[in-house]
Amino acid sequence: MRRLFSVVSLCALAACADQGPGRQYVVFFSQGSSALDDTSLSVVEKVAEKARHYSDRVVVVEGYARQNGDLSTESLLAVQRAKAVSQQLMADGVSPRRIRETTRPPSNAQGIVGSRRVEIELLAQ
Repeated sequence: MRRLFSVVSLCALAACADQGPGRQYVVFFSQGSSALDDTSLSVVEKVAEKARHYSDRVVVVEGYARQNGDLSTESLLAVQRAKAVSQQLMADGVSPRRIRETTRPPSNAQGIVGSRRVEIELLAQ
């Protein structure tokens, strides 16, 4: 649990760094959940701020899930996580026309926690 807290804290700090549009932002989720916690909300808010500043960029939201038991459930979680982040980006002022959602098939390649994430990137069109 301490390791998870450290990873989440470091990601939150990294999201606050002032870097350009090519940077990748990561939002982590609890097992079996697509709910955004306070740390996740702050990361998404930072991305929305950058997206508003770089209005010529597309916001790519890519959902990941863990390969565990029922793969259809995990695949659905990846979609729900990407959707939750996209909806929060829209609530924070990013036009839905700029957001591109994708998902990856369930995998444990990034470890248990790393597989329960959404990556966000601002890319040139």
